[in-house]
Amino acid sequence: MRILGIDPGFGIVGFGVIEKSANGLDAIDYGVITTPKELEFSKRLAIISDSIADLIKQFSPDEIAIEELYFSSNVKTAIQVAHARGVIMLECHRAGVPAYEYNPLHIKQAVTGHSKADKPQMQQMAAILLGLAKPPKPDDAADALAIAICHAQTNQVLKRK
Repeated sequence: MRILGIDPGFGIVGFGVIEKSANGLDAIDYGVITTPKELEFSKRLAIISDSIADLIKQFSPDEIAIEELYFSSNVKTAIQVAHARGVIMLECHRAGVPAYEYNPLHIKQAVTGHSKADKPQMQQMAAILLGLAKPPKPDDAADALAIAICHAQTNQVLKRK
């Protein structure tokens, strides 16, 4: 099963593609989509939309895993990320690929076994689980791989039931 993990944002969107097989998990590709700050917000959303559509076409994922919106104190940022998530979800729907959402605590728990894990722990475990020589960079791409790993682990448990 091929899974596209997405760490949503509007300045940077992380993506990670993994393959889940009987032999375990393998990283296929990972990276980021960036949008220039000087562009109108609607144009930034269009870049995200087009880029997600291109990733879906390029990698043909069976399923997509997206991080749920984590809201802290910056309302403006949360609203902008929510818009980006909407565009991402729309592209998943248009492509006919099922999308699953996971909150940050669930992702940390699935990847490290500890819901309070920090970024370095997450990156190290992602590298171990995917057989990478070193932790993935940048952070947004590492987060996207962790989201995909979370889905692979969660989906495996759900299919056993």
